[in-house]
Amino acid sequence: MIERGLGAVYGIAFLVALRQFTPLLGERGLLPVPTFVRQVPFRASPSLFHVRYSDRLLRVVAWTGLVLSAAVVLGIPDGWPAPIEMLVWLVLWALYLSIVNVGQTFYSFGWETLLLEAGFLAIFLGPAWTTPTLPLVYLMRWLVFRLEFGAGLIKMRGDRCWRDLTCLYYHHETQPMPNPLSWYFHHLPMRLHRVEVLGNHAAQLIVPWLLFAPQPVASFAGLAIIVTQSWLLLSGNFAWLNVITIVLAFSAFDDAALGHVLQIARPALELPIGSAVTVVAFTGLVLILSYRPAKNLLSSEQLMNSSFEPLHLVNSYGAFGSVTKRRYEVIIEGTADPAPGRGSVWREYEFKAKPGDVRRRPPQYAPYHLRLDWLMWFAAFSTPAYHDWFVPLLVRLLENDQPTLRLMARNPFPDTAPFAVRAQLYLYRFTTPAERRESGAFWHRTHVRQYAAAISLPPKSSSG
Repeated sequence: MIERGLGAVYGIAFLVALRQFTPLLGERGLLPVPTFVRQVPFRASPSLFHVRYSDRLLRVVAWTGLVLSAAVVLGIPDGWPAPIEMLVWLVLWALYLSIVNVGQTFYSFGWETLLLEAGFLAIFLGPAWTTPTLPLVYLMRWLVFRLEFGAGLIKMRGDRCWRDLTCLYYHHETQPMPNPLSWYFHHLPMRLHRVEVLGNHAAQLIVPWLLFAPQPVASFAGLAIIVTQSWLLLSGNFAWLNVITIVLAFSAFDDAALGHVLQIARPALELPIGSAVTVVAFTGLVLILSYRPAKNLLSSEQLMNSSFEPLHLVNSYGAFGSVTKRRYEVIIEGTADPAPGRGSVWREYEFKAKPGDVRRRPPQYAPYHLRLDWLMWFAAFSTPAYHDWFVPLLVRLLENDQPTLRLMARNPFPDTAPFAVRAQLYLYRFTTPAERRESGAFWHRTHVRQYAAAISLPPKSSSG
């Protein structure tokens, strides 16, 4: 279950890279990889793209990852010798590591390192005809523990609203990417929101300790984590964070628990001795590398979603240490007017999922990840100069660059590129039930200020 679940998540991750990496990070991307690898040494960010980068090679890597992921989901490597099956997982991990380590801010999310850490553990699980070694089972649980307990601690040490149980008064409205049910979750009674926060604290601060308890207590802990992660899955778009946590939580179940809903076949063979020795050595390595993440959990200056070495083998996790109370959105506009002025008509670009058109219901994309949409949420917290990808994005829109426009839902200039583009900052909030009945809108917005002044491309020089 764990291997096939991780294989499915790997498949989603490689599909995202295939569809989004080139316009974001390719040769003509917003943050080109060739520039990055010239500035950052291999030892600091190991990646095969340090040897050579091209958009074609990126596509080869992504397609290879997709094919291997599909093979894992179908169970094909389970019929192979253990070393060959382990090699499949090693290749998946190495290919995705190569992508993440050159992905810069577009790959700075906690679920990237989570997939890499879980994917590296999966190398040593062995094929289905072998019995998983007990150390690997507990290393999986140790990962889930750090994931959940780290998120719980960062909340208690962070925003006061987690301690006074009011964070969910705001969270569903201000989270990075609301989904179709977020409007309804936001309008749940405040008393229920406070119960939700209490349940979150129990799931993240108490339940993780029970993962190491004897059965059936550990199975009940795994079930509690699956239920709470499913609740989060229903209420927002968090890429594959919730899905991969659910997959890893199955490490808490034993055959007796799973046997209630699945037909369990017990493998007759132990992992080959050579592979078993490798597992023991790897377990020791993980214990050594766990020192800094464990120390981070105890620190009053706890880091959230951090790696302590470039291979991302053992990491620190956390989410929503602070909750924004008001939602600001950057709206990009363009005009065809060659002399933009007060009377010019400005048309808005629409992104695939981030709020824009107030009448559009927030869509469901998770576990797929829209990287540009997520970065636009962060953009509203600071000036354009803070985000080195933002001005290049405006330039690509002025060029009507098709790969970039495919990252968006609607191009208001399908025939001719705009003469100028700019960005405005709006305050968004969910409409009340009465407002929605009257207008049909999910959002109400108020203009705050100009976010980025209008820019245009310099005129092309004539020759001869």
